[in-house]
Amino acid sequence: MAPTSHVVVVGHGMVGHRFVEALRARDTDGNWQVTVFAEEADAAYDRVGLTGYTEHWDRARLALPGNDYPGDRLVDVRLGSRVAELDPLTKSVTTTEGVRIGYDALVLATGSYAYVPPVPGRDLPSCHVYRTLDDLDAIHADAVRARDSGRTPVGVVIGGGLLGLEAANALRMFGLQPHIVERSPRLMAQQLDEAGGALLVRMVTELGITVHTDMGTSMIAPTQRNRPVRRSAEDDSVRVTLSDGTFIDAGLVVFAAGVRPRDELARAAGLEIADRGGVITDLSCATSDSSIYAVGEVAAIDGRCYGLVGPGYTSAEVVADRLLGGAAEFPEADMSTKLKLLGVDVASFGDAMGVAPDCLEVVVNDAVNQTYAKLVLSDDAKTLLGGVLVGDASAYGVLRPMVGEQLPGDPLALIAPAGPDAGGALGIGALPAAAQICSCNNVTKGDLISAIGSGCCDVPQLKKCTLAGTSCGSCVPLLKQLLEVEGVAQSKALCEHFPQSRAELFDIVSATGIRTFSALIERFGSGRGCDICKPVVASILASTSSGHILDGEQASLQDSNDHFLANIQKNGSYSVVPRVPGGDITPEHLILIGEIARDFGLYTKITGGQRIDMFGARVDQLPDIWRRLVEGGMESGHAYGKALRTVKSCVGSDWCRYGQQDSVQMAINLELRYRGLRAPHKIKMGVSGCARECAEARGKDVGVIATETGWNLYVGGNGGMTPRHAELLIGDLDDETLIRYIDRFLMFYIRTADRLQRTAPWVEQMGVAHLREVVCDDSLGLADEFEAAIARHVEGYACEWKGVLEDPDKLSRFVSFVNATDVADPTVTFTENSGRRIPTPIGMPTLRGSR
Repeated sequence: MAPTSHVVVVGHGMVGHRFVEALRARDTDGNWQVTVFAEEADAAYDRVGLTGYTEHWDRARLALPGNDYPGDRLVDVRLGSRVAELDPLTKSVTTTEGVRIGYDALVLATGSYAYVPPVPGRDLPSCHVYRTLDDLDAIHADAVRARDSGRTPVGVVIGGGLLGLEAANALRMFGLQPHIVERSPRLMAQQLDEAGGALLVRMVTELGITVHTDMGTSMIAPTQRNRPVRRSAEDDSVRVTLSDGTFIDAGLVVFAAGVRPRDELARAAGLEIADRGGVITDLSCATSDSSIYAVGEVAAIDGRCYGLVGPGYTSAEVVADRLLGGAAEFPEADMSTKLKLLGVDVASFGDAMGVAPDCLEVVVNDAVNQTYAKLVLSDDAKTLLGGVLVGDASAYGVLRPMVGEQLPGDPLALIAPAGPDAGGALGIGALPAAAQICSCNNVTKGDLISAIGSGCCDVPQLKKCTLAGTSCGSCVPLLKQLLEVEGVAQSKALCEHFPQSRAELFDIVSATGIRTFSALIERFGSGRGCDICKPVVASILASTSSGHILDGEQASLQDSNDHFLANIQKNGSYSVVPRVPGGDITPEHLILIGEIARDFGLYTKITGGQRIDMFGARVDQLPDIWRRLVEGGMESGHAYGKALRTVKSCVGSDWCRYGQQDSVQMAINLELRYRGLRAPHKIKMGVSGCARECAEARGKDVGVIATETGWNLYVGGNGGMTPRHAELLIGDLDDETLIRYIDRFLMFYIRTADRLQRTAPWVEQMGVAHLREVVCDDSLGLADEFEAAIARHVEGYACEWKGVLEDPDKLSRFVSFVNATDVADPTVTFTENSGRRIPTPIGMPTLRGSR
């Protein structure tokens, strides 16, 4: 049946995409033809996760699922096409290319634009906004020039809200020293109260970011030419003058001072506009023209604009329902937010600022552990109205759905440091059916229970059926909890070939002595295996033996990185990473690395883990490179493996006037002890010589911090896309006890963690109290067994690359082509990247691996 109506959607962001999805899912008769005009060249992508783009520079990874509506003849997406004119009289829109198209209904999903305050100099080349993927590309290019070409390695972010903190983090990742300038007296003024904002400032400052609160920007001007450093022709560095007369010399400026609705089309068309911008709509999201709707950030629903994706999705659902004859209305919006900014948990929900009359506040401000929690209660202290969490937002998942509900017990118990698991202990079972579990998609506990009753028996099915957890993902742990509360048994099968979990397979291998994948799957599994179970079994076999990972059948089980004992890079070349224990390196080894990089034309990079990476090697070059390294006394750094990567250290008591213990030697001892130890995921450690934490040990899987009397042991931290501070396991240990406890912790993790599970979620799953009992008190009686396993590993350790060089069969794997005989490769060209020669192989193997 041919469609009878035509809807035009102006804008293809997250909310515009949600509208199209909702309409097409419900329009089972195919009555509506959809045309989408997207101003950007990229189809709908995850703008909430925009900063993640700076970690991988892969636009496809941010693309929203189904944003090209494959196989749907009723959806026409026109990328890079901006609507320039809207004519309500003729019900048509016209693009900048002169294309004119009519509509029966129009949906404005134009979103917002980055607000740039009227600061003199805001149009200089070094000034940017932080809004789109193209913006991030431009910021990155300018930051690299500022860092590498003699310009000031400082970046100024104007605005200390959500985007401002994300922008500052991006600049820090680019190697600049960020400054945040915020007009308000605190950071995140819209989400946090004064105390929460103050704690956030302290935590952000400790990360090396300078914060200027209660401060405006008076002027931005090119840096004066009489500086000590001569300006080059491309020198766009600027001087940012603040409202108190002080100034900051910077390589670039990023404006993150808020957003404004993109309502220019509606204004020009004569639609009613709110006083502070945005297209006024009623609760059906219809504008002053009944055939035109507005959704997302451009919509002023009953006069109010909402800047969060959750209310935007709700407005999209309302309009989809209305176009199909429904009567949906926009409900009261949930303005709760939970984020991890610069590795710091921040959350606010409900009446976070305590504006309700006669409300009460329960506050726990733990300066030592750097956490702040506030609950806002009704005047009788029985009903939760809102709250703020900084530093530890683990209770957010349970607390936010309880807003407006009667508390089941003492509110202090929910946020007291003595009971950090109180929120989890309270659990989803205590929530009423009307509690909203997924605010992004307006999914209640009752909706989820209904889906479970209809046959949804695991988290993926719940996500598909209800859309809960498909946006920001913060509610996914609650979905699993609910399934357990409802008595739905969760499969622990590793994959379709093994009904056992990874931990169960580990126990089977340990008990039976099976040493091959084929024997294991024949006896305990089925089929031939897959890309899930093969690397897992390979890891288990490596964790329970000192055999070489490329011996016999085991070689075929490895993923692409372990396959060649090197990290494959995005251009098809490989990296070479020799071990530098604790960051301690001799001049001879520095010279050796430099000579190899020069001779093979490799790009060198000093990493955050205190070692030197060499990039751009071909497969056939790897043995020659490693032969020189091994002969020079260096060994594999295992940067390619799910194993110990590095143990970062500060300079410790040998050099630092604050050092309390010899952190360098301890880091060396730990790295040499655990090198090559295979695990469910990569492991990083850090050793700091004092509480100043220069080695950032609390951001590591295992962190050690010196005290006057010994060492404090922290576990379960990590960086990456979901940073988490490690938690104190036990304090004031001597050297011998510290190493013994780390032995036990690592082996307990290796034996019981799930496939590809980092220590951070594993520690959350186990609970620090339980880990303390197992590791320190030996509650399971396995301490001797754990220590013996590590002792066997230490005794049997051998450099994997040395083993390759001594075995002709293993060496035969490292050729680009069967008949490759010479070193020169005509398929490799070099391109300039910020002044660096980056090898760009053509036609190299397309194997993929994770670093």
